[in-house]
Amino acid sequence: MGLSAKLRTSISIVVLGISILAWVILLVNPGHIMGVEHCHVSASGPSAASLDMLLKMNPFSSLLLGWGLMVVAMMMPKLVMPIRHIYSRSFKSRRFSSASLFVLGYIAVWMVVGVVMTAIIIAVNLLMPNSYVPAIILGVIVLIWEFSPVKQVSLNNGHEHPTLSAFGWEASRDALVFGVKHGVWCVASGWALMLLPMLLPQGHNLAMFIVTIIMVSEHLEHPQPPRWRLIFRRKLMLIAYAQTRIRLKQALNPA
Repeated sequence: MGLSAKLRTSISIVVLGISILAWVILLVNPGHIMGVEHCHVSASGPSAASLDMLLKMNPFSSLLLGWGLMVVAMMMPKLVMPIRHIYSRSFKSRRFSSASLFVLGYIAVWMVVGVVMTAIIIAVNLLMPNSYVPAIILGVIVLIWEFSPVKQVSLNNGHEHPTLSAFGWEASRDALVFGVKHGVWCVASGWALMLLPMLLPQGHNLAMFIVTIIMVSEHLEHPQPPRWRLIFRRKLMLIAYAQTRIRLKQALNPA
C-alpha cells in the first residue's frame, strides 16, 4: 500500500525532529559526555594509575551514553526511507510498533559496536592524549575505505528493503530483524567515519556534522557495482541546491 504525501512528510518531520533533539543535547554536552578529560598522574605517561584516573573522570557508561546520542543524532536521518517502507507494508495498527522495533534493532547494533569504539577512544586518550596522530591515521583508513568495493557492497545491501509479515509475532520479528540487518550494513559502511570525530582532540561537533552530511549523502545514492573507484557522492548537495532554488523562486515570485 502506498503512503500519502502528508504521511511521508510527517515521518520525515518526526525522524528529523528526534535527530535535531539529539544534536541539541550533544551541543549542550551535559556531564561532558562528548569529550574525554584526562591527564596522566605521572610524567612517565600511560600507567594503571592513569587509566584508573581516566575512568574516574570519564565513566565508561557516560561515554557510551554519548556514543548513543551521537548515533541517534547522526543516523536517524538515514532511517526515513526504511521507516516509510515499514509504514507502507504494515497495517495502521502495527505501523508505530513495527517502526519502533526496527529503530530498536538498528540502534542496538550501533550500541554493541559502541562498546568497542568507546574502548578504542579510551585507549587512544590514554596512550596519546591531545594528539592528532590517531585521527590522521584513521583519516587515511577512511579515505581507503570510502572508495573500496567493500564499502560499496555495504551501501548496496543497506538499500535492501525486505518483505515484512503482516500479522502476529512474525511482523514484530521481521521489523526487528530488518533493523538489525540494516544496522549491520550501516556499521560496515560507516564505522570509520563514525569513529573519526571522537579521535579529534578538538572540533568534535563540526566533524560530526560533516560526517553526517557525507553519510546521509552516500545513503541517497543508487546502488553501484562494487569496485575500487574515486567517487564523490553529492546527491544530498544537489537536492539541497534544487530545493533552495525552488523556495527562492517561490519567495521572489509569489502567485
